[in-house]
Amino acid sequence: MTRTSKITYTAIFAAIASVLMYFEFPLPFMPPFLQVDLSGVAVLIGAFIFGIRPAICMIIIKDVIHLTKSATGGSGELADVLMMTTLVVIAVSLYQLHKTRKMAVIGCLAGTVGMALVGMLTNNFLIIPYYTVAMGWPIEAIFELCSQVNPYIGSMWGYLLLGVLPFNLIKGLIITIITLVAYKKLSVFIKSKQISFGHSHSVEKT
Repeated sequence: MTRTSKITYTAIFAAIASVLMYFEFPLPFMPPFLQVDLSGVAVLIGAFIFGIRPAICMIIIKDVIHLTKSATGGSGELADVLMMTTLVVIAVSLYQLHKTRKMAVIGCLAGTVGMALVGMLTNNFLIIPYYTVAMGWPIEAIFELCSQVNPYIGSMWGYLLLGVLPFNLIKGLIITIITLVAYKKLSVFIKSKQISFGHSHSVEKT
């Protein structure tokens, strides 16, 4: 694949991810302001096809676009860059060691755990401080809102361990499942068009 073609496809995947980022939904029993979007699916598929660096470009592009309607003063977008980059780097790096479907799954699951751990850090040091310092929200009010769906969330550690951590683990699993299913179908389309990718092709079966 030529450099121009790779740039073009990177832009296309980034555009798809940008659109998907605006469609969010909550998870039951999770803090209501934590929302799942499926932009990570486009990014992760793009990462397996084009590589890590183009995928990071996709992440940055979609989050810069999302800044225009940010409700978190950019803290949420920065957190998303850090979390999605962690997922992509771990998933693709492990897959490159042994290009099989099994390793792709292992890579995505390991990346999900890494993303969830980074999510705890970004919530603790970026997102919650934005709401409490920049927006002036009492932190007790945030925990009170969380306790309405989970009475065990009454402190920062409770929020991180019982809210943020399981939320991002579930989000990562959703992204992983959809990615593996969609990537298989997309790889068939790629082969039918005889597009030669310089990075990776279809995920092999074990």
